Amino acid sequence: MARILITGGSGFIGTNLLERYKSEGHDLLNIDHKRPRNADHRRFWTNVDILNNKDLLHKVTREFDPDFLFHLAARTDLDGKTLDDYAANTTGTSNVIEAISGLTRLKRILFTSTRLVCRIGYVPQAEADYCPTTTYGASKIAMEQLIRDADRQIPCSWTIFRPTSIWGPWFDVPYKTFFTAIAKGHYVHPGNRTIRKSYGYVGNIVVQLQRAMLAPAEATEKKTFYLADYQPLDVREWADLIQRTMRTSKIRTVPVPVLRPVALLGDIAKKAGWNNPFLTSFRLDNLLTEMVYDVEPLQRFAGPTPYSLEDGVKETVDWMHRHGELG
Repeated sequence: MARILITGGSGFIGTNLLERYKSEGHDLLNIDHKRPRNADHRRFWTNVDILNNKDLLHKVTREFDPDFLFHLAARTDLDGKTLDDYAANTTGTSNVIEAISGLTRLKRILFTSTRLVCRIGYVPQAEADYCPTTTYGASKIAMEQLIRDADRQIPCSWTIFRPTSIWGPWFDVPYKTFFTAIAKGHYVHPGNRTIRKSYGYVGNIVVQLQRAMLAPAEATEKKTFYLADYQPLDVREWADLIQRTMRTSKIRTVPVPVLRPVALLGDIAKKAGWNNPFLTSFRLDNLLTEMVYDVEPLQRFAGPTPYSLEDGVKETVDWMHRHGELG
C-alpha cells in the first residue's frame, strides 16, 4: 500500500494510471479541476485548480501527505497564443512544487512534459536542446527549466518525462478522431511511403511510469526521458490493423498533392471556429514526418511492456464499443 497523488488524474493518461493503481489497492488522490472521465474514480477526486486555488492545493496536498506524486495536470491543446495562456503549465507547476516543499514522506515526483519541446522530426542532442514550433511546447520548456531551477525546493528524487503520441482507452483528439475516421471509412492514407512513429499505447505507458517511480534513484533522478513503446510503428500498418479489428472498409491511399488543398480547407475551418477539423496542414505535416525517439534509456530501467500493438488496438476498439464511441 502506498499513498499516491496524481495531479490531472481526470485526464487521459491520469485516468489510466489511476485505474491501474486502484486495481492494486493503493490509497489514491486525484487533484483536478475537471470531473473524472471514469465515473468510478469520483471517490478519489478533489476539485482543485492548481493555478487558481493555490491555498487549497497546499492544504489538500499536505493533508494527504503522499509517498509518490505524478504531476500530470496541464493545459495541452495547441490553441493558446501566448505563454500566459499556458500559465497552468508554468505557474501551476511552481504551485505544486511549493505545495510539496517540506514534506518528509514524499519519496519521488514524476513531472510530465511533452515531445513538442522540439519540432516534429527533430532529435535533440541534449536535455536542454529545444526547438519548439508551438506555444504549448514553449510553455513546457519553461516548465522543465523551472523544475531544474527549483531543484533545492523539491524534497525528493524527481524525473521529467516527455510523452510522445499516446493512444488508447479514455483518449480524446486527435487519436480518438483517427480511430473514429477509420471506423466510418473516412480515413485515407497519404501516399505510399513508410512513415515510422514512436507512439505509445497507454497501457504500456502507465506500466513504464509505475516502474520509473520505483526504479533506483541513480537511474532516473534529475533526468529526462521520452515515453513511447519501444518499437516504432508504421502508420499504414497501424491504420490497417485498426481497420481489420473494426471490420470496416479497407483504407484507401490518396496522393499527398491531393490532400494539401483539403488540409488548407481544414486550416480555414479552424480559423472560422471549427475546433476539430479532421485534416489541417499541421496534422498532415505531422503525419508525414517520421518521428522516432531514443527510448533505450527508458527501457533499461522500465523493462518489457505487457501489450503488443495488436493487444492495444483490440482493447481500444473494445473500449470504444462499450462506451458508444463507434455509434
